[in-house]
Amino acid sequence: MATEAGKQHVWDWAGLMALPAESPTVDLHCVTKWSKFGTQWQGVSLDVVLADVETAAEHVLVTSYGGYTTNIPLADLVDGKAWIVYGYGGRDLAPEHGGPARLLVPHLYLWKSAKWVREIQLRQSDVPGFWESAGYHNYGDPWREQRYQGD
Repeated sequence: MATEAGKQHVWDWAGLMALPAESPTVDLHCVTKWSKFGTQWQGVSLDVVLADVETAAEHVLVTSYGGYTTNIPLADLVDGKAWIVYGYGGRDLAPEHGGPARLLVPHLYLWKSAKWVREIQLRQSDVPGFWESAGYHNYGDPWREQRYQGD
């Protein structure tokens, strides 16, 4: 679901599966200093999901089932930079890895790729998510080693 100013755009599972799928191969980087290269995913680009959503928002707050949240600039979710993924390595995405669907934002640290995505809220102002409120960096660029506030 994507929301802005009270207007909701909702996709059920069948609706998500009806959208054009992609199979990105990306590298992942965790804040705990490990990386995994050449991971293969299946899912829908956020460009497709947000194609019919008119917005002036610059920020996004992603909420997961279970209450986890993370904040991301909208510019980091479009132009081929992010997906809602439901497959990994040619199989359905396992629950322990965020299945049935998770956000995938490979150019940021993995905590930004929220598991079990429930809502994508488009916002005019930035609101820190779970880890950002606990002292993690607000942006999380692995190439600049932005792990914690002040990095």
